[in-house]
Amino acid sequence: MKNFYIKSMGCKSNQFEGQIVAQKLIEAGYQQVSSLNLAEIYILNSCSVTQTSDNEAMYLLRHAHSLGLKTILTGCIAQIEKEKLLEEPYIDYVYGNEDKFRLANLILQDEVFSVKDLMQSTDFCKVTLNDTSKTRISLKIQDGCDNRCSYCIIPYGRGKSRSADSDFIINEINRYSDLGYKEVILTGIHIGLWGDKNILPLLKEIETKTSIPRYRLGSLNPHEITPELLTFLQNSEKFCPHFHLSLQSACNRTLKRMNRHYTVEYYLDQIEDIVSRFDKPFLGSDIIAGFAGETEDDFQTTVENLNKSKLSQIHTFPYSIRKGTIAEKMEGHLPDKIKEERAGIIKKISAEKINTFLKSNIGSEQEVLIEKRPAKNGKFKGVTRNYITVQLEDGEFNSLKKIILTKENIVCPKKIL
Repeated sequence: MKNFYIKSMGCKSNQFEGQIVAQKLIEAGYQQVSSLNLAEIYILNSCSVTQTSDNEAMYLLRHAHSLGLKTILTGCIAQIEKEKLLEEPYIDYVYGNEDKFRLANLILQDEVFSVKDLMQSTDFCKVTLNDTSKTRISLKIQDGCDNRCSYCIIPYGRGKSRSADSDFIINEINRYSDLGYKEVILTGIHIGLWGDKNILPLLKEIETKTSIPRYRLGSLNPHEITPELLTFLQNSEKFCPHFHLSLQSACNRTLKRMNRHYTVEYYLDQIEDIVSRFDKPFLGSDIIAGFAGETEDDFQTTVENLNKSKLSQIHTFPYSIRKGTIAEKMEGHLPDKIKEERAGIIKKISAEKINTFLKSNIGSEQEVLIEKRPAKNGKFKGVTRNYITVQLEDGEFNSLKKIILTKENIVCPKKIL
């Protein structure tokens, strides 16, 4: 068995790790294929953030098994559920979140199960990616989470917070820069917990000790974005003004039930501060719709606060019960129909906000990283520092170019400009 197909679900960290798994398999003599029909091995690098993602994973594994493929389940589901997964006839191998990086050897030894106890792990697992086919690259700087949000099972899938040391990170960023990358995205399960729960010293080193032109930050909790951090980023030559805030709700009562340790008023003021400090920053967020016990009044509070916020875009999804969490046993779980309806309302708010954000950028000069070679229409695609996708008539792949944004060159999938 040498031909493999791999699918990674979920977060940017998982996507990055999936690339590492594929790289290591190729180095061991395996061949990655682009279709299940060409594969002998199916690898699912799973996400377990919701019960819905668990169900999707099982469907994908059953389908692959029905085609006669050997199935390997790794990622957070494997880490959480462990040996019991081998009881399923459509799962042949189960490997944990750090064991996935030894996948080639485990297959060779026909070891069907290997899941390290990450709750006892204190060392960050350093892995490096050698792909040179793109212009932007993720660098995982942290793993695990010490928080216990009531809806979340991920700490049990990722273990305690562990960080890469700054020397490793600086060396990796410079290696990526030498390979031709123009931008690095700092990712992790909770990068705000990097080091001693303060990412600012690392960013100062990136500013002075690396040659990379641009970097972005992964998701941060509101209380991790301090005035000191914002002042530094405001004066940075490398930072892309693109923030992703892990908000989860815009109602204080719901935030308390989620075990999130901040208030709506706190982060609304913070958003105002960010907007005042940066020129047209992109402000994304996550919002869970229909959390357990969310009343109609709670939801209307969320709607009102989201409408008045200066967020650029809102990623929302209906709350899904996750077995093993505190929220599973809470009262007031809502019917799926109501959760879907509430998510739909928030999506409409998001569409209006991204439209407003894009319109506000028309006429502004922005630096674009040209990422894609000409498509069928002959135009290049690229991304601005503030996370706007644009198309250009001419340019050079993997180069930085300043342009004036227009209604015509901004790429907007829903054509809402």
